[in-house]
Amino acid sequence: MHCDPQKAWNDIIMIASLETPKLILDLDRLEQNASRFRQRAQQQGILLRPHLKTSKSAEVARVATGGRMSSVTVSTLKEAEYFAKEGFSDVLYAVGITPNKFDYVRQIQDDVKQNILLILDCLSVAETAVEYSKRTGCAFDFLIEIDCGEHRGGIASDDPKVLEIARILVDAPNIQLRGVMTHAGHSYGTDKIDRIIEIAEDERTSVVGASQVLREVGIPCEIVSAGSTPTFLHGQSFEGLTEMRCGVYVFFDLAQYSRGICRIEDIAISVLATVVGHNRRAGVLTIDAGAFALSKDQSANTYRPDVGYGYICDAATMERLGGLNVSTVHQEHGTVPISDESWFERLPVGSMVRVLPNHACPTSSAHDHYIILNNQRVTARWPRVNGW
Repeated sequence: MHCDPQKAWNDIIMIASLETPKLILDLDRLEQNASRFRQRAQQQGILLRPHLKTSKSAEVARVATGGRMSSVTVSTLKEAEYFAKEGFSDVLYAVGITPNKFDYVRQIQDDVKQNILLILDCLSVAETAVEYSKRTGCAFDFLIEIDCGEHRGGIASDDPKVLEIARILVDAPNIQLRGVMTHAGHSYGTDKIDRIIEIAEDERTSVVGASQVLREVGIPCEIVSAGSTPTFLHGQSFEGLTEMRCGVYVFFDLAQYSRGICRIEDIAISVLATVVGHNRRAGVLTIDAGAFALSKDQSANTYRPDVGYGYICDAATMERLGGLNVSTVHQEHGTVPISDESWFERLPVGSMVRVLPNHACPTSSAHDHYIILNNQRVTARWPRVNGW
């Protein structure tokens, strides 16, 4: 079936009628994951500001927030524009801003009549932002990014630059310093829960410490933002934080499963593929999902070397099929080695499988929409935004 972007998906169709490859999203699993994290945030008395870089979908965002049309996180300005135009307010662009993006920020803010919350960790960018604001009248809202140990972005909480940047911003017209933020991305680098707990506490104390530095000299600090899926799940204290930002939890993936962050039955995203070839001599099946449909990410293999480029599962039940995986990817082909020739009969050419991905974010980025599955039936087609 050819998908017409203009067609309303009012008619329930069966998964077997889809062309492949297709990005499948299990609605029940999505809703369960989102509800679990909203409940945890409520129990801890903090705001959950979901990171939408994984889903890049307004429909998924509404599920993630429980219908609240505010306080979300994005990773590109194109996402910021998309979600703001979809009606979401308080959008945090969680990548360090640079002067070559000021014009785009200004355009978005003029169009949607709200400010995008930006982050920075650089004195020269703060100075240039002040100059740009004075010249154009553009208003900016900022958080200062703190490095809590990943060493990707941000500055240490005790670095004098925290105060230097803050003073540049608070003294400027049209600019608001809203607070501080950090991200413990290195929490994904272990499968030891005890280590994640340590990282979560480092994350918390780093950003709370930075907030105290500002408050001690009379600079307000409204937002104290932290978070990753592992540290939100396993953090022991959230004292001093106002919000946590998580993203991959709405879908989960094999990378999270390999680290003990989720169960395999929590994974809501998969790629529907068709068996397009048998090579009995080589002992392999070929499917029509390769590097472009699955991505070349192999992040789960550090802790589960049997993952390859993804587990092969039954198209309807999502049960893993034996020990089958995608071992090799070409541009549009995936190779599935088999040790038992009965798989040639069990998975004839034309049969369908679903592939659980290593990493939901790059896998999803290859597709421009989700096929929504509810009780093994296709009920909707949700668009997503890609690019920058």
